[in-house]
This record gives sequence, C-alpha cells and structure tokens, in this order.
Amino acid sequence: MTIPPNKSPIDGAPGTVDGVMPVSDDEARIYLDASLHPHRSLSPKGFALVMAAVALCGSAVGISFFLAGAWPVAGFAGLEILLLYFAFKMNFRDARRMEHIRLTNEGLEITRVKPNGKSSRVLLEPTWLQVLMDDPPEHHSQLVIASRGKGLVLGSFLTPGERLEVAKALQDALDRYRAPEHLKV
Repeated sequence: MTIPPNKSPIDGAPGTVDGVMPVSDDEARIYLDASLHPHRSLSPKGFALVMAAVALCGSAVGISFFLAGAWPVAGFAGLEILLLYFAFKMNFRDARRMEHIRLTNEGLEITRVKPNGKSSRVLLEPTWLQVLMDDPPEHHSQLVIASRGKGLVLGSFLTPGERLEVAKALQDALDRYRAPEHLKV
C-alpha cells in the first residue's frame, strides 16, 4: 500500500484504513480513530462482467456438448457457473468485516463487525498496552496488542505491509497518549 505525500498511514489507503478525525479541545482528546476494512479489488460492476463472461463461456461449452450428445456435461457446466457465483457472493459477504480502533483519553476501544452484521466491542486501558508486529513484516506476521499477558489480534485481513502501517500509527498514538500533559500539542 503506498501512501500519498502529506498523508499519514491511516489517511489514504482506499478501502483499507480510513482517516483520523480532528476534535476540539472541548471534546475528549482523540489520538487515533481508524476503520480497517478488507481490500476487495472487484467492484459490483466488475463482478457482473466476470459472471456474464463466465456464464456465456460456460453456456457455450454446455450447449456444444449437449448438441454432441454428451448432455451430462451441460449440467456440470451450469453447476460450475453456480458454484463460482456463490464463491464470489461469499467473498463479498466477507468484505463486510470491519474493525474500528479509537484511542481517546478514556481508553482504547476496538469495535469489530462480523460479515453477518453482529458487532463486539472491547475497551482497554492503554497505559500498559504493547503493540507487537514483526518489522519487516512477513506473510504470517500478526498485529497484536498485548497487556497483562493477554493479546488481541488486529487487522488479520490486511496485508503484512498494511498491518505494519497500522501498528506504527497505533504505536505513535499510544506514545502521544502516554506523553506528559505539558508535552502534548
């Protein structure tokens, strides 16, 4: 994931990590406010085009075998198109996953939304949190926030590079949170 100039790691990546929200002094101080989403490169229009091409090719194969007398092949060609359609639909359903990370004076709040729409929320005291991530990241590297011997994996659906960017942004936000009051800007 490339970051345009003058953008933080949590500002730019379309469909991956969404921005930081500025706040006034009257509100609780927000150090980090990011939404993590799985990346999906195929748009609904692209999906329709791919399915139309597959259906056209699969139908042509099925009809040609049917006319040649091998009628069972036509059924399998239709089944193949149907299975591909359901695989794409499951992929689009999985893309509805989301994690929202918000660090304020009140704590670190992590909200997870599953593909079925159910959400869970965890509120952690950030004073002793550790952000653990391999640098440089490898494919199996996980972004873990740990405290008191327990860990929570974040952004498992992101690429290793994206997880590292989120880890750095989260660590930076935790450092600002922990800084003495007179040093905060």
